[in-house]
Amino acid sequence: MWAASCLASCCAACACDACRTVVSGISRRSARIAYCGLFSLSLIVSWILREVAAPLMEKLPWINHFHQTPDREWFETDAVLRVSLGNFLFFTILAVLMVGVKNQKDPRDSLHHGGWMMKVICWCILVIFMFFLPNEIVSFYESISKFGSGLFLLVQVVLLLDFVHGWNDKWVGYGEQFWYIALFVVSLVCYLATFVFSGFLFHWFTPSGQDCGLNTFFIVMTLIVVFVFAIVALHPAVSGSILPASIISFYCMYLCYSGLASEPREYECNGLHKHSKAVSTGTLTIGLLTTVLSVVYSAVRAGSSTTLLSPPSSPRAGKPLLPLENKTEAKHDEEKAKPVTYSYAFFHIIFSLASMYSAMLLTGWSTSVGGSGKLVDVGWSSVWVRIVTGWATAALYLWSLVAPIMFPDREF
Repeated sequence: MWAASCLASCCAACACDACRTVVSGISRRSARIAYCGLFSLSLIVSWILREVAAPLMEKLPWINHFHQTPDREWFETDAVLRVSLGNFLFFTILAVLMVGVKNQKDPRDSLHHGGWMMKVICWCILVIFMFFLPNEIVSFYESISKFGSGLFLLVQVVLLLDFVHGWNDKWVGYGEQFWYIALFVVSLVCYLATFVFSGFLFHWFTPSGQDCGLNTFFIVMTLIVVFVFAIVALHPAVSGSILPASIISFYCMYLCYSGLASEPREYECNGLHKHSKAVSTGTLTIGLLTTVLSVVYSAVRAGSSTTLLSPPSSPRAGKPLLPLENKTEAKHDEEKAKPVTYSYAFFHIIFSLASMYSAMLLTGWSTSVGGSGKLVDVGWSSVWVRIVTGWATAALYLWSLVAPIMFPDREF
C-alpha cells in the first residue's frame, strides 16, 4: 500500500511537471494553437465519458432522481452535454473578458496569450462543476445548443469561403501558366467528384419501388445549385473563378449526402440502413474533424479577414497571418504598441459555438443517441440541419459573387 501510494505521488508529480513544462512553452504565436488543443481535449473527454461515465452517473442522486432510472443512453447524452457546457462557459467567459481589447498594451492581451496553467486548472474545475448542476440547467443548455450549432455552421461556411477564395487568389496571383493549369485540373476533379457523388446519392437514397420524392428533391436542388454556381461564376460581369465554384459545389453535395445518411434507419428511402452504424460513425468522425479544422483554421488565419475576425483598426486586416514578418517590422513592433491583429472576443465565441456543435454531433442532436445502441447523429433534426446548411452555403457563396456588383461602393 505504501509503495503504491509513493508510486501514485511520483506519477502525479511527473504529470504536474509535464503540464508545467508544456504550458510554459506556449508563446504568443502558439497561443491560438493551444486553445485548439484545449478544445480538442474537450472532444476527447466527451467521447470517453460518453462511453464509460454512465454507470457512475446512475449513482449520483442529484442526476438520477427519477422514479424510474432512464436508459443508459440518457446518461451518455447527459455526460457529453455537461462537458460541453463547461467548455462553452470557459470560452464564453474569455470572450466577455476580451470585449474591447484594441491594443497589445491592454492587460487583457497578456491574459489572452498567457496564464496557461491557471486556464487549464479553471477549465478542469468548470467541467467537473458541471456534473453537480441540476438536470434542468443541462436541459436548457441542450435547447440553446441547437441554435448555437446553427450559428457555428454558418461561421464554418464563412471560413470555407474565405479559404477557397484565398486559395484561388494565391494561385492566380502567381501569373504563371502552370498554376492556371493546376487550377483547372483541381476544378475539373471537384466537378467530376460532385457529379459521380450525385449518381451514388440517387442509387442509395431513391430506391426503386419507393416513394422518395423528398430525397429526390434534395438531390435535384443540389444539382441545380451546382449549375447555378458555374453559370454565375463564369459570367463576364462577375469577377468569379471556377475553383471556388467547384469546391463549394462538392461541399454542398457532401452536405446533401450527410443529411440523407442521417435519415432514420427505418425510413424506407434510406438505402444505407443496413450499414447505418458504420455510416453514422463515419459521418460523426468527419463532422468532428471538420469542426476541429474549422477552429484551427480560424486560429491560424485569424488576421486574414476584415469581415470575420479582424477589427477595423487592425494593421493586418485583410492580410494573411501566415507569412513571417521581417526583422525591421519585428523590432518596430517591440518599440511601439500595436493594435491587436484580430478580435479576441469573436475568436473565443467561435470556440463557444463549436462546443455546442460538437455536443450535438456526439448526441445525435439529442434525439437518437443510443436509439440503436451506439448510433449517433441520426434523425430528422440532423437531416434538416445539414440540408439547410447546404442551402445557406449556396446563398452565401452566390452573395459573395453578386454583392460587389450590387454594391460597387462597398468593400467585400
